[in-house]
Amino acid sequence: MSSTTEAAPMATTSEVELLIGGMTCASCAARVEKKLNRMDGVAATVNYATEKARVSYPAGVDVADLIATVVKTGYTAEEPALPAEEPSRDDPELTSLRQRLLVSVALAVPVVALSMVPALQFDNWQWLALTLASPVVFWGAWPFHRAAWTNIRHAAATMDTLVSVGTLAAFGWSVWALFFGDAGMPGMRERFEFTAGGMDGASTIYLEVAAGVTAFILLGRYLEARAKRRAGAALRALMELGAKDVSVLRDGREVRIPADRLSVGDRFVVRPGEKIATDGTVVEGASAVDASMLTGESVPVDVGVGDVVTGATVNAGGRIVVAATRVGADTRLARMAMLVEDAQNGKAEVQRLADRVSAVFVPAVILIAVGTFGGWLGATGDTVAAFTAAVAVLIIACPCALGLATPTALMVGTGRGAQLGILIKGPEVLESTRRVDTVVLDKTGTVTTGRMTLQEVHVAQDADEKQVLRLAGALEHASEHPVARAIAVGAEERVGPLPEAEGFENVPGKGVRGRVEGHEVVVGRLIDALPAELARAKEEAERDGRTAVVVGWDGVAHGVLAVADAVKETSAQAVRSLRALGLTPVLLTGDNRAVAEAVARAVGIDEVLAEVLPEDKVDAVRRLQGEGRVVAMVGDGVNDAAALAAADLGLAMGTGTDAAIEAGDLTLVRGDLRVAADAIRLSRRTLSTIKGNLVWAFGYNVAALPLAAAGLLNPMIAGAAMAFSSVFVVTNSLRLRAFR
Repeated sequence: MSSTTEAAPMATTSEVELLIGGMTCASCAARVEKKLNRMDGVAATVNYATEKARVSYPAGVDVADLIATVVKTGYTAEEPALPAEEPSRDDPELTSLRQRLLVSVALAVPVVALSMVPALQFDNWQWLALTLASPVVFWGAWPFHRAAWTNIRHAAATMDTLVSVGTLAAFGWSVWALFFGDAGMPGMRERFEFTAGGMDGASTIYLEVAAGVTAFILLGRYLEARAKRRAGAALRALMELGAKDVSVLRDGREVRIPADRLSVGDRFVVRPGEKIATDGTVVEGASAVDASMLTGESVPVDVGVGDVVTGATVNAGGRIVVAATRVGADTRLARMAMLVEDAQNGKAEVQRLADRVSAVFVPAVILIAVGTFGGWLGATGDTVAAFTAAVAVLIIACPCALGLATPTALMVGTGRGAQLGILIKGPEVLESTRRVDTVVLDKTGTVTTGRMTLQEVHVAQDADEKQVLRLAGALEHASEHPVARAIAVGAEERVGPLPEAEGFENVPGKGVRGRVEGHEVVVGRLIDALPAELARAKEEAERDGRTAVVVGWDGVAHGVLAVADAVKETSAQAVRSLRALGLTPVLLTGDNRAVAEAVARAVGIDEVLAEVLPEDKVDAVRRLQGEGRVVAMVGDGVNDAAALAAADLGLAMGTGTDAAIEAGDLTLVRGDLRVAADAIRLSRRTLSTIKGNLVWAFGYNVAALPLAAAGLLNPMIAGAAMAFSSVFVVTNSLRLRAFR
């Protein structure tokens, strides 16, 4: 499945994702990437952890040419299957690796025990050890030998070259000592040494090294492969969330069809407990929708006719009929999966450094091993010590941990984010979250609900609150003005069904009038004379940035209703969480200063930028950046898109417009500002995990190579340490799955 897009107006380029097979370490990924990038006009990024290449190529280059280049390099390449054709949970490669591991361990354990414990050695024990070690070295280690041979044919060297040369050298020395030296004598006994030297070459065998190292490295590869699969589990789970089939209405009858055959405009039935098949609008019925699988929000949301619903969410209430508005790759779920996968395939700058190191690492290690052998031989004349140290150098060196440091943490971090309704667009975003010190919050739809609601009701001493609401709500029910809708809905919620209004009349700029239950009712600014208590209430409401509406009937004012864009219940807590992360919150809005400051007070924000026109939001962000601040911007509207793009870090509310979501670096699927703090925490945690992995991987190699060259490590111990360095990196990354 290739995706072809226009990359630039001047030159037509296309993009494709390739599955790369046969890579066994970071050096392999570096080689494939280097070969692809040597093609004219081709830009490729190869990710060892995801085993994928993202390739941009010009007109005149075909996907078949890209695949041929990878094959010539010694690996396989193919375009991935459709999500519906995802591989089964029984991974053949993992199964084969497990079989080799189990057999190799069963055969290697007796060899290691006999070689390390003199008390277990009997006459001719060494021949039994040779018999047991041979299948391990040739069958168990066959993937390493095969990959090493492929690399040699292409004049290259990778981790497999080191393992293959090291184990074959140890096995070859042992065979020579057994058949042509003294090691084959019936009474031969051997002691285990942690360091090089101190043994006679003709009577020394390294079968435990050949078999033990193979078993250790197979174990490391198996644990690494299994952990990598677990790391990608969140993305696979996300892609599998959607409904598989759906009941579509055809000529008034329900017809069951596969969900991928839905078209825009189709009406489909969703019963309680069923998944909503695709994005759409409710056209019949009412229910509650559980979106927890998609957004992490545990509380079901009530929906009715006209409300938008998202594919893969679950109908938790009554039967509804939905009209499809987006299908296939356009759905919210598909776009989420695409964003997560794009992020997982990306590379942070620190990872590019690690890749460059990996590319030259293996040839450098081979030179170090040759130098070690020559140095020991020249200094001591001890062939056994020289050989032991050289083999330890070959086996201890592991660029795999370097190659896995970033992508595994990124896979787990972005996958966990997707489960919590946080979409991280790429690895470079993580660096931005660490540096951010100021967060600009758009008011409408981000801090507030974006809908006018009835906030307060003030009534005169001789008036009844319920009557004020009934009469005002009945009259405003006939109007479509946002303030009128807020009063009508608020009144209905508080006093129940409303009476009918007669003779409704809209007075431009003043309000509305009409007859309700025998009274001549006016709502708005049609009465000037107000009792003292209502005048005070009106003044206070306007001072707090609310819209004050006077309600009266029969020529007398009886109440004042305060209407405002309501602050979200979670916004104050979100602001506290952002402050706890060391961020300074700033409220940005086009509303007047009184309204802005009232909202800022309600949520605990000190700095307010009010009366900012939509086109000036970018300038506001740049002014803050000009003060030396590193700015994050949270917004949800079309008018926020440019500011989101201009900010050092853009966080788009997923409940907002497509333009805002495209412009943001982080997308918050849920319309809850608290998720912004979670997103920054998760990004920072992922970045710190990547850095911890890289420190371990670099530190391990820097420390281990000199120890091996100095003869302070037995090759088998070196093999165990090498295998578990990769396992450590992947396991450390998997800790991100526990992020809350």
